[in-house]
Amino acid sequence: MSSHAICIMFSLHIILILLSGACKAAAAPTMNHTTDTADREALLCIKSHLLTSKPAGALTTWGNSSVHFCRWQGVVCRRRRRHGLMAPRVAALRLEEEGLAGKIPPCISNLTNLKHIHLPVNEFSGSVPPELGQLRRLVYVNLSFNALSGMIPAELASCSRLQIIAMRKNNLEGGISSFLLNSSLIQKIDLRTNNLSGPIPPLLMNSYASLEFLALTENSLSGEIPSSLGNLSSLAVLIAAENQLTGGIPASLARLSNIHLLDLTYNNLSGTVPSSIYNLSSLTSLGIAGNGLVGTLPSNMGNTLPNIENLVMSENNFQGGIPRSLANATNLVVIHLAQNSFSGVIPSFGSLPNLQKLMLFQNHWLEAGDWMFLSSLMNCTQLTMLTLDGNNLQGDLPSLVTNLSRNLEYLVLGSNHITGTIPAGIGDLVSLSMLYLQDNKITGPIPASIGKLHNLYAMDLSKNWFHGNIPASFGNLGRLSELYLQENHLSGAIPADLAGCKNLLALNLSSNILSGPIPDGLFGKLNQLSWLLDLSHNQLTDSIPDDVGSFINLKSLNISNNNISGRIPSTLGSCELLQALRLGGNSLEGQIPYSLATLRGIKEVDFSQNDLAGEIPEFFEVFNCLEYLNLSFNKLDGPIPTKGIFANATSRVFLQGNPSLCTSTKSLHFPLCSMGHSGRKNRVAVYVLAIVLPSVAVSLLFALFLKKRTRKDSRLMHESSKEPRIRSYNDLSKMTNKFSSANMIGSGQFGVVYKGSFPDGEGQMFAVKVFKLGQSGASKSFLAECRALRNIRHRNLVKVITACSTYDPLGNEFKALVLEYMPNGTLADHLHTKSRYGCLSLGARIGIAVDVASVLEYLHVWSVPPMVHCDLKPSNILFDDDNLARVGDFGLAQFLHGFSSYGGHQNSTSLFGPRGSVGYIPPEYGLGSRISTEGDIYSYGIVLLEMLTGKRPTDELFDDGFTLHKYVEDALPQIGDILDTDLSREIVGDHSSPTESQEQDNETEVQKCILQLLNLGLLCSQEAPKDRPNIQDVYSEVLAVKEHFLSCCAKKT
Repeated sequence: MSSHAICIMFSLHIILILLSGACKAAAAPTMNHTTDTADREALLCIKSHLLTSKPAGALTTWGNSSVHFCRWQGVVCRRRRRHGLMAPRVAALRLEEEGLAGKIPPCISNLTNLKHIHLPVNEFSGSVPPELGQLRRLVYVNLSFNALSGMIPAELASCSRLQIIAMRKNNLEGGISSFLLNSSLIQKIDLRTNNLSGPIPPLLMNSYASLEFLALTENSLSGEIPSSLGNLSSLAVLIAAENQLTGGIPASLARLSNIHLLDLTYNNLSGTVPSSIYNLSSLTSLGIAGNGLVGTLPSNMGNTLPNIENLVMSENNFQGGIPRSLANATNLVVIHLAQNSFSGVIPSFGSLPNLQKLMLFQNHWLEAGDWMFLSSLMNCTQLTMLTLDGNNLQGDLPSLVTNLSRNLEYLVLGSNHITGTIPAGIGDLVSLSMLYLQDNKITGPIPASIGKLHNLYAMDLSKNWFHGNIPASFGNLGRLSELYLQENHLSGAIPADLAGCKNLLALNLSSNILSGPIPDGLFGKLNQLSWLLDLSHNQLTDSIPDDVGSFINLKSLNISNNNISGRIPSTLGSCELLQALRLGGNSLEGQIPYSLATLRGIKEVDFSQNDLAGEIPEFFEVFNCLEYLNLSFNKLDGPIPTKGIFANATSRVFLQGNPSLCTSTKSLHFPLCSMGHSGRKNRVAVYVLAIVLPSVAVSLLFALFLKKRTRKDSRLMHESSKEPRIRSYNDLSKMTNKFSSANMIGSGQFGVVYKGSFPDGEGQMFAVKVFKLGQSGASKSFLAECRALRNIRHRNLVKVITACSTYDPLGNEFKALVLEYMPNGTLADHLHTKSRYGCLSLGARIGIAVDVASVLEYLHVWSVPPMVHCDLKPSNILFDDDNLARVGDFGLAQFLHGFSSYGGHQNSTSLFGPRGSVGYIPPEYGLGSRISTEGDIYSYGIVLLEMLTGKRPTDELFDDGFTLHKYVEDALPQIGDILDTDLSREIVGDHSSPTESQEQDNETEVQKCILQLLNLGLLCSQEAPKDRPNIQDVYSEVLAVKEHFLSCCAKKT
């Protein structure tokens, strides 16, 4: 080939190469445009499925054709090589808190290079799209704080590069799928606050080698904690609080050498904490509160946990002492060991310079008079919270409490046995926001220096022995939201300066000796009150101020049991959010104002024991929320309404003591209305008749008077003798023959009871209970009984006729009560002194059980406030002329819900020994538990067992843990050997105890009644209060037994 030809061919080759390059260059923009289009269209698809609440939010920039999508807000791109060129691709979506709503669309999977999805704090709903599993490059997904539901999609298992998954605070459900175990790269899993259920799946070998953070708190996970979690060698945070996990804490968790936060609080874990857990020296926070863990704390735990900052072990059953070595853990910030059974001495923590919160409330300190720990806390200058309430702290409140950290915000020492006075230096704790000293024995005046605590938010000094005036300086507490001073001996007027507490939400001054009128304008200044205003059980006078209508947000208003007079203010109708209105026990007059018709959310109304007149307003019929209405002992007249709460047979409506009321139905215990009262529209006709025929009416009345004069005079004299005027010492001495032993009919812990009659009483017998004032607690017992029996009325209660509080001729204090005389002895007499009083039939015993249960139901449920008898026993159950059972002796009774039974200090236990009598006292009272209705239920159960077996709970048979309860429990269902001999004799023959083979098939009706009562007695006398029934269930049960007995068994017995 010639050289010319070669040159031509080489030139052509060069041209082809150039052309090829030009073609590629021309094709490159087309390929890049295709990539741009795919990601751009995917973003626009996402936008089309979403809504936003932000007008200028990120999505407003999406779709602008003049701006490349990589510059759209929230879109992050990375260049990727494609066909030899670098092209921008969407690598991350970052749209936190953008107000986005709607479902996350499946087209998000078209962003095939997506690595990061960061969409927290929006309003996404629907399920997590399973199409996320197609994003094979996905490393990070955060969908926390949305409203997503459904299950975590299993398709995420395909995202083999996934390192972080966060879906906290959604509504996800189902279990934690084991697919998550397939990724050895994952570092963080945060699934807190969802509805996930089922067990925590066990880990596969070598899985999660990189996992550092596992958070499963606030779900419904169950089962045991897998021991395989101990294989997570890199785990630094394990949070599984507030689930339903059971079993023990695995010892394998001690292998987590890098753990610094372990939180298993509020589950159902049990057993002891493995000792090796306390050797996790890397721990900075240990949370195991709210479980059922037991055991003691190792003495060296402060040395083995050198980095611990937060120690939260409250609400368990730990015992023993708090290790002194904790003082060596100098990084401690929070110590929360409350609500356990720790005992011994509270150690010194003065070596903990960073300590901010020390919470040791509700434990069992045995040497609680030692306040040395308090002096050591003066070194803890960062201390903000000290809570020691509900312990056995005793002795005077040390003045050094005022030397605690000036940063102290919470000082809580309530429900102890602290005495002495509040040091005046308390006002130096200028950071205090909460001061709780309630339920102690602190006395003296309340220091005015408290008025310097301008940051105070809540103060509770109730149930102490404070006296003197309420300090006017309290008016300086402008931030105060809650003030509780009830059940003290505070006197004087309510200071008008309280008007300065303009942010009060709750104010309780009840059960003191406050007097004088309610200050003018006070209510108007305290118009932020919304929870509670309670001024009851004082000696306040004058009328209710009209500015009471300022309480437009108030839920509960109680001004009962004072000396308030005048009318009910019509302005009360402005308090439309009221749920409870109690004005009983005053001298209010006039009609119930119609303006109260606006109180449509009211639940409780008590206007009892006043002088209210007129008719019952019809608007009570349409109060749909009304549950309790007490209008008793007023001067109301006219027809009783018939609709709404008045039509409900089970409703709590009390109208007794209004003799002029009438009814249109015979089911009520009121006289039937005359034609004039048959309807309120007929009043005009009644008034006309009254005017036209006055002489006829007078003549008829006069004729009736003449006809029955003698009989009526006799009856009136008899009634007068039943309720004589208050008597002097001399009167009582005369009627009891100078308190002769011949007149003595009983003696108890606090008093001696005599029988006698007044000279002007025509021989009518009374019982006179003279209190042994030399006995500690007798004076308070007198006040308790007066307060109790003044407020309760029931046909099965012994009625107090009058009281006497004076001095005898020698100048000694004298206190006595005059009561109805019960001539037929006590239940104890009938059970254990049969030769004198005779035996009780089964029917009589069932009737007594019903009557006593009826009294307890009245005290616990219908009495306002509820009352606990505290000393129910056979000797306090008496029989009147008709052998009707009557419950008496209220000397130990206590009101519940913030009311004491004598207006002063109400301790969690008795002021004068355990409340009740040996054998009948519930076991929890002996351990210092609070008085409760469950205590009366226990006593009732013992009485029931005693009635049926004839054995006292103090019988010599019962010793060394063998009790009357156990005696009956061991015998059932065989009853022949444990019944009272009189009962056995009564049911002998056809009703003899069945043999074992006959028990199920041939049990007699009488034995069914007895067995039912014995089982009820056992249930009521259960050791744990929570296992006892409430009185309404008890009353229903004994009523059912009585009805069954009367219908099937009465003739047989």
